[in-house]
Formats: sequence, structure tokens, C-alpha cells
Amino acid sequence: MKRKTFDLSGWARAESHTQTVSQMGGHIIVDFRAGRVSRPYDVHAFGETQRVLDSGYRWLRIHPHGAGEGVMGHALTVQLDGVGAPVQLYIDIHGGEGVTKSGFPWHDDLYLDVLGRIDPESWVVAGTELIDQDELQEALDAGRVSTEQFRASHAEAERVRAALMAGTFGPVLVARVYLGLSRS
Repeated sequence: MKRKTFDLSGWARAESHTQTVSQMGGHIIVDFRAGRVSRPYDVHAFGETQRVLDSGYRWLRIHPHGAGEGVMGHALTVQLDGVGAPVQLYIDIHGGEGVTKSGFPWHDDLYLDVLGRIDPESWVVAGTELIDQDELQEALDAGRVSTEQFRASHAEAERVRAALMAGTFGPVLVARVYLGLSRS
């Protein structure tokens, strides 16, 4: 596993940005707002290419906190376009989490990720896609993750997918409250 910290302050694509860290209901929230972007970022998902970063875009990281090191979990990044409409939900599956001394959330990445296709008006998830299964398999083959972690990451991804489709995925609800779209 690779430990990743969600601090985009040194990201070369974003020549200017703001980034704040706050807490809400057991979650750490990193609110990254891109100013000027030198190279937009496009991804292929759901059979099409979509832009997830450009000047004026915003990434809202909702990181459930408190489980600790070695505990299976997930963290959500809501990728919003220049007018604040959600473009994509990106959920990292991890094998433990915590907070750096500077207040940024970290997690032990288990390679597997879940994408959520979201209606920008209603915030209803219309579909999910599991990505980076090949990276997880390579990590298993190379001994970077155990068979137990491999299986647990797939089980966690399926729980996340089911909650997204049911409209009950907690971090999405926290994002909506944070953005002022619904009440807590």
C-alpha cells in the first residue's frame, strides 16, 4: 500500500488555488478551488471523456475520520465544475486513515476506486464504475497487499457502490450539507 495525503497545494497543474481544511460531523473536509490551471485534466469514465479539472473547478474531499490505521474505509472527492455542478464522484478505497500534523487527511491506498456518475441537478447517482482493478491485482501479485486486503477492498467497494445507488452514502450527504444544498 502507498500512503497518500490529500494536500494539492503543490500540484503543478493548478498555477493558483485556495485550499482550506475543516471538520464536519466526523469528517475532515479539504476544499480545493483551482484558480488558473495550466493543463486541464480529462478522464475516461462511463464510456466517455469528461473534464474533471480546469480553471475555476473545485474538488471537495470528504474524508471520514476516526477509524484509524489498518482499518478498511473510503474517502470521497466530489469534483465540481466552474459553476459548482458535480462532474463526478471519486471514492478511494483504503486500508487505514489518519491526519498529518498539518491537518491534512491521509490514507493507505488500496488501489481500487469507485466512480459515481451523478446528476448535477438532483445529485442522484445514476451509475457507478469500479476502476483500477488491475492495479490492485498487480499489488497482490507483487506482495504489496495481502489476499485478505484484496478481498476486503472489493467488499468495501461493493458496499460503497450499493450506498451510492441507494442515495445513502454518508460522505455525499456531508458534501451536500457543506455546500449548503441540504440541512444536517
